[in-house]
Amino acid sequence: MVSFWGALAYAGVELPKPLTWGMVKGVVLRHLRWWQTQPDIWSPSGTLTIGYSYPNMYMAENYNSPGSPYWACLAFICLAVPADHPFWTSEEELPGDAIPKIKELPHPGHIASYLGNHCMLLSSGQACSYPMKGTHAKYGCFAYSSAYAYSVPPGLFTLEQYALASQLGFSDDGGEYWKTRRKSEYAALEHRSSGDNSKSPVLVSIWKPFPDVTVRTTLIPSDPETPNWHLRAHQIAAGREVMTADGSFAICNQRAGDGRYLDPYDANKHEGTHPKIIGNYDLNTPDGWSTGKAGAFAVSKGAVGIKALEDGVERAANLVNADPNSNLVESRTVIPTLQHTIKPGETVWYVSAIYAKPSGEGVPKETYLDGWEKPPQIPGWLKAEMDA
Repeated sequence: MVSFWGALAYAGVELPKPLTWGMVKGVVLRHLRWWQTQPDIWSPSGTLTIGYSYPNMYMAENYNSPGSPYWACLAFICLAVPADHPFWTSEEELPGDAIPKIKELPHPGHIASYLGNHCMLLSSGQACSYPMKGTHAKYGCFAYSSAYAYSVPPGLFTLEQYALASQLGFSDDGGEYWKTRRKSEYAALEHRSSGDNSKSPVLVSIWKPFPDVTVRTTLIPSDPETPNWHLRAHQIAAGREVMTADGSFAICNQRAGDGRYLDPYDANKHEGTHPKIIGNYDLNTPDGWSTGKAGAFAVSKGAVGIKALEDGVERAANLVNADPNSNLVESRTVIPTLQHTIKPGETVWYVSAIYAKPSGEGVPKETYLDGWEKPPQIPGWLKAEMDA
């Protein structure tokens, strides 16, 4: 999609303020430089492969062919722009404060966030009209990040294969098969009153993983005071017993030294997980679990995690060791996850705080968890809705 920016120059478009050609040039060239850091996009013969950052058929669709990756050549439309155009003569610029840190996008049903060292898109109301593979992941995730790619299911058996990154999953068979948000019965960009009488945007959706299970999800964007966190609130009315799994972003599950799975967190190396990653067949091991309030996190290329903020519900936190080839960028990932079981006839509230602090230039490893012990508070308006 970066070809859009080069096409602006090619078409002779006059940029609207506050955009500058230096900003546009920066978007295009940073994009191309990032792809140069992804060596696994090439086959042994030197051709592009179906996948994203590595060959991956699980994310492919029935319309893909060996020629599909070459849509990437659209990015080079900027080469048709004359050398004296401002696109080429301008110095690269970062957008800085020219782009709002929080932006409402009412038509697609999104809230864009430019806080916490990554671009994040909260999403509700998107759905595909035909049976696309992994449609719940490609369109139904609660959040999409420029730093942490989404995951698609390489199989349909247990959480490890479903790889529910930025999704809330439900199972009514003891955890073998899971259903998530695919299509919402209601989805809207709404506003809530903050303490200073200002209006804050939220995304609200109502969806049913099963005919007798209704979920009302409210997505709350990051705040400048807690830029590495965002909130999800779920009100769930269950007509049957269901297990639930609320996942954070997925993160690379490889040690820097040897590429093996992450160990328990080592504060000297600034790498690892809490609690420890347990193999898929040892899920009852106590060392693999912590309380929902304490949460779960993983640190490798930055840090991601999730905590339960609500009272009165005893959720537990663990690390879902996602199956290989589920994520678009990282071939092996782990997903900090909150789990719980709801009994028939119960209505419960979950408030999940999701942490994400990406790695990057100028971000020391020792700062990856700086905000982990300081999650945001539940907003007053949300407390009132929970008590109503």
